[in-house]
Amino acid sequence: MSPVSYAIIHVRVIPRAGKSGIAGMRGAAWLVRLHAAPVDGAANAELIEVLADTLGIPKRAVSIISGERSRQKRVRIEGVTDQLVDSKLKSRR
Repeated sequence: MSPVSYAIIHVRVIPRAGKSGIAGMRGAAWLVRLHAAPVDGAANAELIEVLADTLGIPKRAVSIISGERSRQKRVRIEGVTDQLVDSKLKSRR
């Protein structure tokens, strides 16, 4: 049996941006611009979609584990390693 792999990343979101996508790093957190407004969970849903699309994984593998009502979030990504997440996010800046 292989161990379950997952990564936890720190994210800072900028809602109501002109275009959604990975915008680099701010301190130890990934900076993600989101077109959606932070209303009724729209920005959180878009964050999950942007990360899943960027990493090439299903949306169900991405979950916000803290910071649902904050710009600073911790996100758990199932089925990947920290190194894979870092390399894919760095290539999308």
